[in-house]
Amino acid sequence: MGDGSSCSSNTTQFLREFYIPDYIIDSEAAIQDMSYFPECPVMVFINSKSGGQLGGDLLSTYRMLLNSAQVIDLGADAPDKVLHKVYANIERLKANDDSLAFHIEQKMRLIVAGGDGTAGWLLGVVCDLKLAQPPPVATVPLGTGNNLPFSFGWGKKNPGTDRDSVKSFLKQMKDAKEMRIDSWHILMRMKAPAEGACDPIAPLELPHSLHAFKRVSHTDSMSEYGYHTFRGGFWNYFSMGMDAQVSYAFHSERKLHPEKFKNQLANQKHANHVEKEEEEHTMYVEKPQEEEKTTGSSNLGAQPQP
Repeated sequence: MGDGSSCSSNTTQFLREFYIPDYIIDSEAAIQDMSYFPECPVMVFINSKSGGQLGGDLLSTYRMLLNSAQVIDLGADAPDKVLHKVYANIERLKANDDSLAFHIEQKMRLIVAGGDGTAGWLLGVVCDLKLAQPPPVATVPLGTGNNLPFSFGWGKKNPGTDRDSVKSFLKQMKDAKEMRIDSWHILMRMKAPAEGACDPIAPLELPHSLHAFKRVSHTDSMSEYGYHTFRGGFWNYFSMGMDAQVSYAFHSERKLHPEKFKNQLANQKHANHVEKEEEEHTMYVEKPQEEEKTTGSSNLGAQPQP
């Protein structure tokens, strides 16, 4: 019994290093008098629809171990609204000389669990906030390809969702070194048709990872006569042509039939099937439009120590 009590005490001591109290997150919550400052306060963003059933299971485990208010389901709350609210509240508390608010702003890290698109979505939100000290972001490989987590050393395999697996990831995140990741800006010009418009046809949905993607006005310095110009940004990779068509078909099928996408292996097999179908039904009738890419601002990522 003594060993079990000691183990529970050690777990509580470990988890408090990541804890963020309600009043930091919610401006309406009562201010708490904290006897300690967490060493690695963290906000967790989980795409509950990623990884088949894994996203929901991971969400439940994180909420069981941490303050549920600091664990966000991206299916219910958009990260831009959440982080705008949190950082606005931190500024308000700092104006009242709240020492914990100063500490959390300096030490906070983010965890994002999902695919490459989800990770890019959160990175874009952090970039758009234009913070003096942007928080590092650790990526949990919960998607199908997981190229971004793999590039930063977090692997490609979907994670375990039990308590021990989550605690292990928290420790890795706490010990991780910070690295910078390039943000890419993209400028696309499409020749204006003689008649009609070339705006995207509804209900086309641009991915969240293409943050700030919009058509520039005719008075913009990047506008060019005879062309429609679009400007945006992305983080990991940007696809055009067949690759983009296959990815979009896979995304659309997953939205329509989520029951078919229960695990990473099944998702990869289904992606290969979609790719073959698209190849069989695609005809190439004209060359791709012009594309320019330039590196832009950078952001912080978190990489596990070797």
